[in-house]
Amino acid sequence: MTTESPAGPPGAAEWARRIAWGALALFLAAFAIFESQKYGLPTTLAMLVFLALPDLARFAGVRPPGPLYGAVHRVWIPLAILVGYTVGQVSWPPLFTAGLGWLTRIAVERALGRRPTSPPR
Repeated sequence: MTTESPAGPPGAAEWARRIAWGALALFLAAFAIFESQKYGLPTTLAMLVFLALPDLARFAGVRPPGPLYGAVHRVWIPLAILVGYTVGQVSWPPLFTAGLGWLTRIAVERALGRRPTSPPR
């Protein structure tokens, strides 16, 4: 049986994790900006809307620890969008930049130490 320790200052492993998320966030932001400049206004709007998706979901009434709140803050959905766009037959750049913006937001939140809460069991 394990017990959870009280929240204290982050250890070395947590700092390494945060730095890695921060580096990924910088890369994704630069890539999203590059794609936005390359393809124009629709891709820029898609990136900005999905960068703000967690906030927009909150304004719409999605609160933790619900399943929709958890889905908006999980890495797998925007990652699936990016991989699906890359290997699939879809050729619509705003979809790709939307995935980049969403994943950038998640990476920034993780770099700041914010993780989604899991629903109560």
